[in-house]
Amino acid sequence: MRKKGKSSNPVQLKDVVLRSIADKKGKNVVCLNMTGITGSICDYFVICEGDSSVQVATIAKAVEKGIEEATGERAYHKEGYENAEWILLDYVDIVVHVFQPNVRVFYNLESLWADAESEDIANEREFKHV
Repeated sequence: MRKKGKSSNPVQLKDVVLRSIADKKGKNVVCLNMTGITGSICDYFVICEGDSSVQVATIAKAVEKGIEEATGERAYHKEGYENAEWILLDYVDIVVHVFQPNVRVFYNLESLWADAESEDIANEREFKHV
């Protein structure tokens, strides 16, 4: 949720998310641009993975901290910290999914939203400079 006096936009949130993921060595990062899809629930989906429940939780916490420090916003909704197999952070305009690899393959969100413009974030260097 947004704090009084603070404002941000979806692109700013996406950039903070990508930097936060890079800082914690998130892997296989994909950003789905949902703005061209009628009835989409947000502007961007950012999907990434970590190798363990500890790394998944660490990435998600880094995203939360990064967004709060940069914009003053807190997630509207979050879930999945209990098992840390799939953590969802909903910032209304942007939704972040942090998966363990096997869970990501099972749910295959990229194929569910195949109509969205997809941007693979190739490596840490590429999105640290976003």
